[in-house]
Amino acid sequence: MLSTIVKISNVTNLSDARYCAGMGVEMLGFSIDPGDPNYVSPKKFDDIRGWVSGVRLVGETEARDAELIGESVKDYAFDLLQVNAPEIVPLLAVELDIPLILYLDTDLYGAAELTDIIGRNGDRVRYFVLESASGRYPGDQEAIRRLGKDHLLLSGLGEEVDPGSLEHFIRDGSWSGIAIRGGEEIRPGYKEFGVMMDILEALETE
Repeated sequence: MLSTIVKISNVTNLSDARYCAGMGVEMLGFSIDPGDPNYVSPKKFDDIRGWVSGVRLVGETEARDAELIGESVKDYAFDLLQVNAPEIVPLLAVELDIPLILYLDTDLYGAAELTDIIGRNGDRVRYFVLESASGRYPGDQEAIRRLGKDHLLLSGLGEEVDPGSLEHFIRDGSWSGIAIRGGEEIRPGYKEFGVMMDILEALETE
């Protein structure tokens, strides 16, 4: 069991999916964008889904065309869908019968913009992932504290994080959990998840 909600992105193979599920990870993310190096085909996804349980599976896309996303999702049996474009959330919420996650790069938005985006989409989005692409601690902390009272916020940690520094995420009631990206591929279909394993072990409770 983990001490906070954890979402893992860029999962590409069964071994990593089963390890994460066994550790108590809440959500596993799979890219549905064919041009993405981490793309997982519908068939490969079905193979993985058949062997994992107790974890919610998330389709992840950076596409900004709601119609294209809708067509892509039909080929998968996801539990949630993560998108990066706030402007398409209202349409997807109406057209798709699937809970949404909205990823927001906090380098692109000020505190007022984040507050506006999250406030307007709070009834359409299940989780908000806030991550700084530049590696800074994500977002204005006072704004996050206010938003965290009414919304489920996941702090995006990127690919480089010290597992020993995670305690403040547990103590700080602003965040509902963390979001971790998978590592680089060592060979096709296999990733180095060493840091991720250290993070999960650091969050493991008795």
